[in-house]
Amino acid sequence: MLESGDRMLGGLLEAAHLAAMEELPALVAEHARPAGFSQTMIYVADLQQQFLVPLPGQHGVAGGELGRIRVDSTMAGRAFRAFEVVESRYVRDLIAGETAVPLVAEGMRRLWLPLLDGTERVGVLGVTVPQGGPDIESQAKHLASLIAVLVVSKRPHSDSYARLVRTEPMTLSAEVLWNLLPPGVFANNDVVVSAGLEPAYQVGGDAYDYAIDGDTLHVSIFDAMGHDTSAGLTATIAMGAGRRSRRKGMNLTAAAEAIDVAIAEQFTGRFATGILADLDVRTGRLSWVNRGHHPPLVIRQGRMVASLGAGSVPDPPMGLRLDLNTGLQHYQLEPGDRLLFYTDGVIEAQSPAGEQFGLERFIHFIVRREADGIPAPETLRRLIQAILDHQHGRLQDDATVLTAEWRSSRRSQLTL
Repeated sequence: MLESGDRMLGGLLEAAHLAAMEELPALVAEHARPAGFSQTMIYVADLQQQFLVPLPGQHGVAGGELGRIRVDSTMAGRAFRAFEVVESRYVRDLIAGETAVPLVAEGMRRLWLPLLDGTERVGVLGVTVPQGGPDIESQAKHLASLIAVLVVSKRPHSDSYARLVRTEPMTLSAEVLWNLLPPGVFANNDVVVSAGLEPAYQVGGDAYDYAIDGDTLHVSIFDAMGHDTSAGLTATIAMGAGRRSRRKGMNLTAAAEAIDVAIAEQFTGRFATGILADLDVRTGRLSWVNRGHHPPLVIRQGRMVASLGAGSVPDPPMGLRLDLNTGLQHYQLEPGDRLLFYTDGVIEAQSPAGEQFGLERFIHFIVRREADGIPAPETLRRLIQAILDHQHGRLQDDATVLTAEWRSSRRSQLTL
């Protein structure tokens, strides 16, 4: 069985080199069949991670095309939400208008597996496998991992994928920004980064960025004035100038000044607040500059322990060419600490009755999910949904959150 599993993976990898996104489901089914795997179904998450959408050309047992299913309240969605393999008695989840779906045949198991590229949740794989020991489930996990890598490798140049994961048209500023943003999740042995941004299809001036450079995690968040195409352009200039500066080796203060100059050169009277931060992942030493933005928060062991720089006067927003007040600041994290960066659209989100989401509710939401052991990416997905629900699905302003958890064990090793 192991040999057939190796042939499945090797054959699929070789066949997929020149395949388009639309061809992946048929290729997966073809190469999974000799290993005894059947009824393969590939779903990807929509942009807001509310639905799982089937890649085109797939059909159910009865021959009809597969429909999208909800991330919440389904077995496939549970695999996505919990980062785990889920076994089901049914070939697939119910979709709208159905009352029953086929049961799994005797002697077989129906598995739903998350499609993970690193820690990014791409979607889920549904597959029926023979009853057997851990080798069978391990091969299914390997298949899911390979499918995730193939989907991620083909999506940047696939307009059909871009249309598939959207539930409504995008504004021009949103189209530009989404193509510049890094993935919403990143993790290695030292840090876990998760980010979320709404309204996904009308985002104006919010943006986030992060990158790893050796032992340094670079993080930035921006909130440009306004909520239109000009705001989106301001945010893109801030991101571009910030990336250019750090890749030239400039320090945080100089990088913020470069963004200030870049925005002022392109616009009159426009500005962006923001935070630029560097985290030394060996030691947990955090350095940052605050340009007129809400201070980052530190969550430690289920409670907020610091609002960074809250007692100091933040430097002015970027784009106005004003004198600096505070400059570079520092803080020492402890292993397990979680940093929260956010824009005002999170805490100022208002219900139809005028009640703000508020800082206290925001912190409590994060702390509660952390205490429940929910992974950071799933916590942010639920937070974004809670903010949308608070405003009945209609945000008055962009709302962006980025979390960075330092979990390095290397600091203790350095002090031995």
